[in-house]
Amino acid sequence: MEERVRFSKRRQTIAKRLVEAQQTAAMLTTVNEVDMTSIMDLRRRKNEFLERHGVRLGFMSFFVKAVVGALKALPQVNSELQGDELVLKKYYDIGVAVSTGEGLVVPVVREADKKSFAEVEADVAELARRGRDGKLKLQDLQGGTFTITNGGVFGNLMSTPILNTPQVGILGMHRVQERPMVVEGEIVARPMMYLALSYDHRVIDGAEAVSFLARVRVLIQDPESLLLEG
Repeated sequence: MEERVRFSKRRQTIAKRLVEAQQTAAMLTTVNEVDMTSIMDLRRRKNEFLERHGVRLGFMSFFVKAVVGALKALPQVNSELQGDELVLKKYYDIGVAVSTGEGLVVPVVREADKKSFAEVEADVAELARRGRDGKLKLQDLQGGTFTITNGGVFGNLMSTPILNTPQVGILGMHRVQERPMVVEGEIVARPMMYLALSYDHRVIDGAEAVSFLARVRVLIQDPESLLLEG
């Protein structure tokens, strides 16, 4: 028995963009891991965050802020290749992948560098709600400079995300898993997350990709420093 189901217009567009990304970019992925202990402790201490701001303090605002800090340190990751020119973006509009019934869409958190943690969380929650309800507008999806996708919400331990072209970088978050780690000579259980950066090797060298992930890792493991990154 077979059933034929016509692709929706949105699904056709998503499929076309994914194929274009693989055909036009020299795409590579590099991986690091991050200890989530400090962020998880901070979230537990900020029990009043939801009551004060009306949104839950999740992981995404920390990663948006960490990505902004890393993009400031490595501006080529926040760029776009147009012909034989590299356009360096001096603003930070961060796309956040959202799962809908018709596939992933990537609405954009505008001027993420200028927003508080609460404002980022509110934007992400609202964009996700509108995405699930099919109420995103075209302008919600346009103009992002870098993308974050979180496969961890589905229990995914590791992936190699596909670029959201014409962007040259995308960060994949994954499931937090307790693993044995050596800390000051002792084996202890730590909540660890794998981070994957897919990037366009035409624009970004391996050293820059590794440095970008390392910067994100440092900021996530010292969340108070994110306040200094602005």
